[in-house]
Amino acid sequence: MCGIVGIVGTSEVAAQLYDGLTVLQHRGQDAAGIATADRHKLRVHKGNGLVRDVFDEESMRLLEGKVGIAHCRYPTAGSEGEDESQPFYVNSPYGIALAHNGNLVNTDALRREVFEQDRRNVNTESDSEVLLNVFAHELDTQKALTPQAVFKAVEGVNRRAKGGYAVVCSVLGLGLVAFRDPHGIRPLVLGKRTSPTGDEYCVASESVALDVLGFERLRDIAPGEAVVITARGELHAQQTAPAELTPCIFEYVYFARPDSMIDDISVHKARMRMGVTLGEKILRLRPDHDIDVVIPIPDTSRDSALEIANVLNVKYREGFIKNRYVGRTFIMPGQGERAKSVKRKLNPIPLEFRGRNVLLVDDSIVRGTTSRQIVQMARDAGAKKVYLASAAPPVRYPNVYGIDMPSSEELIAHGRTESEIEQMLGCDWLIYQDLADLESAVAGPKHPGRKFDSSCFSGEYVTGIDPDYFERIRQMRSDDAKKKRRVAS
Repeated sequence: MCGIVGIVGTSEVAAQLYDGLTVLQHRGQDAAGIATADRHKLRVHKGNGLVRDVFDEESMRLLEGKVGIAHCRYPTAGSEGEDESQPFYVNSPYGIALAHNGNLVNTDALRREVFEQDRRNVNTESDSEVLLNVFAHELDTQKALTPQAVFKAVEGVNRRAKGGYAVVCSVLGLGLVAFRDPHGIRPLVLGKRTSPTGDEYCVASESVALDVLGFERLRDIAPGEAVVITARGELHAQQTAPAELTPCIFEYVYFARPDSMIDDISVHKARMRMGVTLGEKILRLRPDHDIDVVIPIPDTSRDSALEIANVLNVKYREGFIKNRYVGRTFIMPGQGERAKSVKRKLNPIPLEFRGRNVLLVDDSIVRGTTSRQIVQMARDAGAKKVYLASAAPPVRYPNVYGIDMPSSEELIAHGRTESEIEQMLGCDWLIYQDLADLESAVAGPKHPGRKFDSSCFSGEYVTGIDPDYFERIRQMRSDDAKKKRRVAS
């Protein structure tokens, strides 16, 4: 998962891109980069680390230009080194920098095409560099540098690329290009700001970036749509592929900030509705429950936990203190690092646990390592019974569209019943959200029946998947495979 920002301004944009990245830091803490266009010169600075660590005063001063893009990344399969930091750049045609959030599921075939058919070389293992070269080739075939030529090029990308992708590009001599895959799996939102010297535009992974930068949210970029914003601030948009909106539901469950709007749905309200439906399920299954207190596992479960407590008519309490200086555990690069970070990240308040039957609420349970440790923390803090509720259904399948979930074998729910998972986690009762309830809760009353990519819960992938793809990602995504790559590097 990554965060992307693109701005066309009437003044220098580097500082605004930096601020946008800091707001999207939750989407990736492994690497960051900014590319700015100053007439016919492109300037790029990128590296591994948090946004604040990658950029200093000197590097920011060199990033001149009124058009720019930015990217923050966490380590996805095959993209863990500094060479894979984005944006990527090619000088032909025109000079293009690209940043990408998502994952292609036909990268190997595309890589061969790019080399054998397009006669372009890809230097890294990143599918984003492959995507850049596909776009560059398709634009080169148009023999023109106009918004219409870009739309034709994106049509070519959509024909060839398969998977989830939200993309921002800086094209020298033109301006900013942004486009989204035909399913709209990964989010991308468009904003506008009027300055004394003209209109300015911003595209970003989440609307919260627009809020902080002072842009008015216009709309989400539609699935299969491409947008061109010239350096003069002229906006052009066109549908470039047949499309059906099926956004990744895990954005609402975990990744996005609660103050963001994604595809006209408030993440905050979606998580509240998740809590209502899960609370109602608890009452159906155990109308005479003995839960004394509901405690969220911070941060993303708070909205759901509060509504569960309301439905159950029991106390809501903050029982864990979070160390703000430890990164999000789910996106730690290795299992050993994740396990070590849990105790550094959370510390229980014994007064909230001692002698009570506690319902812990988490947004989801992936590998189960974190959940197991937190359940034990609650017991050690004096809880009589520890129940665990997940605002999401069991995660039984890998997410292949840009969330670096492990291979199926490393998912605690894969091939196991809920009672077996309960036993492995060491809790007295485990309850999951039902998938139909989750989808209904996210869609809400304004978008009844909206479809989502819920593949990590259902195993149904909206783009279709080649049979051997899962074996390839198992070889790339397992913790053992990542450890071997780190040792080799």
